[in-house]
Amino acid sequence: MKVSIITATYNSSRTIIDTLKSLEQQTYSNIEYIIIDGASKDNTLDVIKNNCSRVSTIISEPDNGIYDALNKGINAATGDIVGFLHSDDLFAYPEAIEDIVKSMSENNTDAIYADLQYVDKDNINSIVRYWRSGEYNINKVKDGWMPPHPTFYMKRECYQQFGLFDLKFKISADYDSLLRYLYLNNISMSYLPKVTIKMRVGGASNRDIKNIILKTTEDIAALKNSQIPWFQALANKNLSKIPQFIRK
Repeated sequence: MKVSIITATYNSSRTIIDTLKSLEQQTYSNIEYIIIDGASKDNTLDVIKNNCSRVSTIISEPDNGIYDALNKGINAATGDIVGFLHSDDLFAYPEAIEDIVKSMSENNTDAIYADLQYVDKDNINSIVRYWRSGEYNINKVKDGWMPPHPTFYMKRECYQQFGLFDLKFKISADYDSLLRYLYLNNISMSYLPKVTIKMRVGGASNRDIKNIILKTTEDIAALKNSQIPWFQALANKNLSKIPQFIRK
């Protein structure tokens, strides 16, 4: 199967070199790598062109934020499976995509997810949080469980059938989309019990109190969109992060 991997960039030259190296090292051969750049003003595009031979498509133009960029990437994708590799994230090991494809094929599922490590922004070998996802059960979703979105890979036909990111969400569009795919449409899921992605800390959702309030408001709206009682789900979702620090 062809795997389309999408990276959205904007002034990402400081971190994207690790992202590109991890993609370059993937042992799986049938990868379509799509870069959606928001018209960067630094040398992001030069870094991409000089450090990754596996780029299939580069689109560089102004956009309306990361989810708009990711939607552009999905629309440009031609692969059987679509996943995202953010410009400050990296694959944890060279066989990650190979393992993803193998597990999805063996289990014949619509999507797959894995485990994730949050790492220090200046030292990718320093683990800050360890998100061990656990086995999938749709009943866990309404109680606030969610797979780490950077590890989530889904068949492109599911995006075509169930829709892309809703751009009215500025921070929680990934959560809203996962609720739509998992809970409302009950897609079939595989769990790969390995860390496939290392993610630098310091994302938009926790950058400051304003973003934390916005994320909470949007999470509530996403839960309401899926007809899930929001109070308990949101409480459990946030409380589930505590063990991630303990088990790091």
